[in-house]
Parts: sequence; C-alpha cells; structure tokens
Amino acid sequence: MLWFESMAKQLVKYSSRPLWRRLCAATTNTPVLTLFTKKPCPLCDEAKEVLEPYKNRFILQEVDITLPENAVWYDKYKYDIPVFHLNGQFLMKHRVDVKKFENQLVKLEFQNDENQ
Repeated sequence: MLWFESMAKQLVKYSSRPLWRRLCAATTNTPVLTLFTKKPCPLCDEAKEVLEPYKNRFILQEVDITLPENAVWYDKYKYDIPVFHLNGQFLMKHRVDVKKFENQLVKLEFQNDENQ
C-alpha cells in the first residue's frame, strides 16, 4: 500500500470535518453512509447506536434536513427520518435493517478489494 493511502485511511478514521472525511473516503474507497436527520430525532440516535459496531467500516455523514440548504431533502424525507443512503444510493429508512446494511457493506468491501 502506498504511504499516501495509508495516511488517508488514518485521517478518515480520526477526522471530524465532513469535507475532509469525504475526500479521504474517495481516496480509500471507504463507504459513506449518509444519515438524513433533524433535531430532535430519537430514532436517529437509536440507529446510530445500532451502527456503532460497524463504525470503523464506513464514514457517517449526517445531513440536517431542517437547514435551508437541505430543503430538497426536507421535502422528500420530512416524515421518514431517519433515512440512510450508502454511497449516494437509498438504503433504508425509519430503522436500521442490520442484515441489509451488513450485506451491502460486505458487497462494497468486496468490490473495493477486487479493484485494488
């Protein structure tokens, strides 16, 4: 593995800045799980707890649908949060389907391994 790739993977794990995490994810092929949420959202908090054991295998990007710049997502998901997209594709809503999430994550990891 190249030095840069190794460093990028470390930065992905420890960076709290969303843009930097996304840039590193593009370099390392780490899957990005987008959580569409708002405050308060007890189901979103519960979902994040369920996903905790997987946290080293993906980057979590939270999108607050109540912010003005996210009006399109608000119109689409205001009655459905939490909603999850994996690498930009709809995955699930309301609750975490662990089996579906694990299957999709393994599939992406396998694809990434084949491409390296």
